[in-house]
Amino acid sequence: MTERILIVDDERNLRESLSEALSQAGYEVLTAANGKEAYSIIQEQELDLLLCDWRMPEMDGAALLNLLREEGRLVDLPTLVITAHGTSNNAIDAIQLGAYDFVTKPFDLDDVLITIRRVLDHSALQKEVTQLRQQVAQVSPRAGEIIGSSAAIVNVFKEIGRVAKTNSTVLIMGESGTGKELVAKAIHQHSDRRNGPFIVVNCAALPENLIESELFGYEKGAFTGALNRKAGKFESAQGGTIFLDEIGELPLQMQPRLLRVLQEHAFERLGGTQSIAVDFRVIAATNRDLEEEVTAGQFRNDLYFRLSVVPIYIPSLRDRRSDILPLAEHFLHTYSEQHGLRPTGFTEDAILKLQRYPFLGNVRELEHVVERAVLRAGGRAITSDLVAIEETAAAENPKESGLIKLLNLPYHESVQAWERLLVDRALKQANGNKAEAARLLGIHRRLLYEKLGAEIH
Repeated sequence: MTERILIVDDERNLRESLSEALSQAGYEVLTAANGKEAYSIIQEQELDLLLCDWRMPEMDGAALLNLLREEGRLVDLPTLVITAHGTSNNAIDAIQLGAYDFVTKPFDLDDVLITIRRVLDHSALQKEVTQLRQQVAQVSPRAGEIIGSSAAIVNVFKEIGRVAKTNSTVLIMGESGTGKELVAKAIHQHSDRRNGPFIVVNCAALPENLIESELFGYEKGAFTGALNRKAGKFESAQGGTIFLDEIGELPLQMQPRLLRVLQEHAFERLGGTQSIAVDFRVIAATNRDLEEEVTAGQFRNDLYFRLSVVPIYIPSLRDRRSDILPLAEHFLHTYSEQHGLRPTGFTEDAILKLQRYPFLGNVRELEHVVERAVLRAGGRAITSDLVAIEETAAAENPKESGLIKLLNLPYHESVQAWERLLVDRALKQANGNKAEAARLLGIHRRLLYEKLGAEIH
């Protein structure tokens, strides 16, 4: 379909020369001598591009663009401003009113033709993005809501639903950046404690010499500088939930006292003798394998079992690739709004690039990638070149290299090793529930028991 361009300029010779050049380049051309004529044409015709002079009689370029912007027409009508008045103020005003670019007279015709082609190509990308967004049809989630519809994340939703109304201690496991705090907040918000406080403690961020006073508080005079009594995090969690993030970083010498608090729901402030009873629920999270830490003597076995009454495993983004696009769309809208930019979308090549990338930093890494792309795009469609990740990084994915090792094994050993990996992953996603793991694998429960039995023997 031939692209239609409207030239608006009060100089007749310029209109005619530009019209001839654009017609020879294969475009359909309409002309107008001022903004008023142009506005009438825009009301009646479907256009692909507006070439608009800045200073004109009756209605100038600024007035025309302002009118079109108020009516919301500039969203679908890319505009290129051409003028002899190339001051910085004019350039800034034109861009702020919604013009794509600004060209000063006298200009090189070939340069203008290249710019026009670039504007039209970008407009086509914008339309492609709009269609893709309509296909995704992703309803914008509420702030803090966990996003995704993959089988792996739906299983997490089920676990949240099962445990939220109880007072059981929950241990959330998963790689860094998978959204463990979001899951903890979801459990709290769906519990009977939702109106109580949600206290977050990052165990990795607390200096070792301050952990005890931060968790349990202190009495006046307990140490130098303790001028007043201070309540600790557990005391502040009265009637609510305390979230112990990065629990695997808690020093070994502090673990017995934490175990006692979990068992008794009572403690003494530092420097105090009075036992304080507090009603709280504990949710902990870690990116470490605490079973390995227990074996290595870095984590108490009894504390591990006390924390992991209900274990929930958060899958990596690599294990829920179908959630990458809705997550990226969510971050696109969030950061476009935050930075005052018009949210557009991702082109097909950008989506493909995101979905191929391993995201070893998981959802947090995806969020940072999208924020950078939003800033670089400046309100335009996000194309592949704006997504600042290296596609070759996929080759560095440890899971990929593990697959290559499997392929180098003899046939039967390779098949057995691959089955073990699949079974282990399914069990982890199902939090040890064999029936659920069999469902995730798509096999009968009896077959799963047989494979597990074979491993034991």
